[in-house]
Amino acid sequence: MTIRVLNPTSESVIATLNPAPRLTSLEGKTVGLISNGKEGTAGFFAHVDKLLRERYRVAEVVLRIKSNYSAPAEDEIIDEAKNWDLAISGLGD
Repeated sequence: MTIRVLNPTSESVIATLNPAPRLTSLEGKTVGLISNGKEGTAGFFAHVDKLLRERYRVAEVVLRIKSNYSAPAEDEIIDEAKNWDLAISGLGD
C-alpha cells in the first residue's frame, strides 16, 4: 500500500516586503479612514476624526466607505490612499 503525503503550503515564492517608514509626527499630515460601511463605524470614525484633528493636528482627514463590507476596498479607494500619509481601516457592527 502506498501512502501519499500532500503539502498544503503554497508552492509560490513569497516576496518579502519592508514596512513603510514610521511617521515621526501626524501634524500637517493627511490621514485616510477606510470604513467597512457597517452602522457601528460612523460614531467610531467621527471620534477618530476629532482626535486626529484636535490632539495630533493633522491637516486633513479623508473618510471613504467601502461599498461591500466583506470585500476588499475598491480600486478607486486604494488609488486615492496612495496620496495619504497614513491609512486607518476599521470595521464595526
